[in-house]
Amino acid sequence: MDGSPQPPDGSPQPPVTVGTGSPDGGGAAGGGGEAFGDRSLNQGLSVLVGLALCVTMLGLGCAVELSQLGQQLRRPVGLLLALLGQFVAMPLLAFLLALIFALDEVAAVAVLLCGCCPGGNLSNLMSVLVDGDMNLSIIMTASSTLLALFLMPLCLWIYSRHWINTAVVQLLPLGAVSLTLGSTLLPIGLGVLIRYRHPRAADLLVKISLWSLLVTLVILFILTGTMLGPDLLAHIPASVYAIAVLMPLAGYALGYGLATVFKMPPHCRRTVSLETGCQNVQLCTAILKLTFPPELIGGMYMFPLLYALFQSAEAGLFVLLYKMYGRESHKQDALGEEEDTDISYKKLKEEEVADTSYGTVTTGEHNSIQMEPTQTAL
Repeated sequence: MDGSPQPPDGSPQPPVTVGTGSPDGGGAAGGGGEAFGDRSLNQGLSVLVGLALCVTMLGLGCAVELSQLGQQLRRPVGLLLALLGQFVAMPLLAFLLALIFALDEVAAVAVLLCGCCPGGNLSNLMSVLVDGDMNLSIIMTASSTLLALFLMPLCLWIYSRHWINTAVVQLLPLGAVSLTLGSTLLPIGLGVLIRYRHPRAADLLVKISLWSLLVTLVILFILTGTMLGPDLLAHIPASVYAIAVLMPLAGYALGYGLATVFKMPPHCRRTVSLETGCQNVQLCTAILKLTFPPELIGGMYMFPLLYALFQSAEAGLFVLLYKMYGRESHKQDALGEEEDTDISYKKLKEEEVADTSYGTVTTGEHNSIQMEPTQTAL
């Protein structure tokens, strides 16, 4: 006997359904699965998510140059920062937030998946807007995506142990997660090849991938709203909204602090900050949509979309504050570097004149040569 209460006739009670959870952690998190019953719309949404992920990874590959990759491998600061930011800081942050807000198992898995994802290419665009180090941004995004093939399933396995006795964690498809991550290597490799062979086409594909990110998010919001109906907000608890707001904000702060510990210059700190807080929500959405049954994950399929909304809004606020208050200091630093270069150049030219002006050679009558000394003012 397992000690659980039995009915009078001795027959076992029916199993407890998944997703009930705690009152403040989102008892309705797993609800809404019946809203995904429209098979054709559900399949169309899966195809859209898969295509969006392929386009995103293709754009990421097109942004990588082999020469930059070789430089980073010789001095792998970007690789180390991606490792610490995406697979140490962010998974731990997601785990702590899930515990603090007492999320149920379904909501906790969705939050952990998002926290364990690699960096997204939204950070590349934002790094340009804050005058960051674009090469560092691209290398961090690419390296975290490759590292995710091994480290993302490992982080999920470690941090999901707290909910190990729940059905959703026991069914956690780590193999399917690895397969989904492995499928992204093909478009990334194709993008690197396009960058090597056709640089102009690669630049165009990078722009297309960035625009597809925005368009895909809008379409997913509309289609998901159609599938869940007017009760969409009821399926997502307030604690999940709070995490969607706090998690990217804390990620930006952790990234900036991490870059400060490494004594990086201000423009690199801004880059690492954005890289750490911006997650690959397309990948998270694809894993939730393609590897979990809709009736099991329910409304928590919306969490990466909420995260994308708030990470974009907070990054936009970051850019706005930089444009208003930080741009002048960046210009002064750049101007100071140029003035130092000019002074050094002028000093070098003066030294060259002083070293070579020993005298003037003149030619006189009868093919005689005379040397007339000259004085150079130093």
